[in-house]
Amino acid sequence: MINRIVRMSFEPSKAKEFVALFDSVKDQIAGFEGCEGLILLRDAESENVFLTYSYWQSESHLNKYRFSNLFKTTWAETKALFNDKPVAWSCVVAQKVK
Repeated sequence: MINRIVRMSFEPSKAKEFVALFDSVKDQIAGFEGCEGLILLRDAESENVFLTYSYWQSESHLNKYRFSNLFKTTWAETKALFNDKPVAWSCVVAQKVK
């Protein structure tokens, strides 16, 4: 299982636009082959900073998504709203409690 976390900071005036974009594609992303779940988080103190947290069956599944037309189109629209560079991590669970 691969956990993908992407931190994105948007122009404050563009945050609602990002949420609308996310809403329009979230079911397609969550339904992509190998995706086990998708969560959108917002920073508790900065209303224009969001993180996506997705779970993938394997790195291969994640990469199929990352090279798909869905990702390319969505990412192009998302990038246009940024006010800072995004940061992404691919992680595996080292330990789980509960």
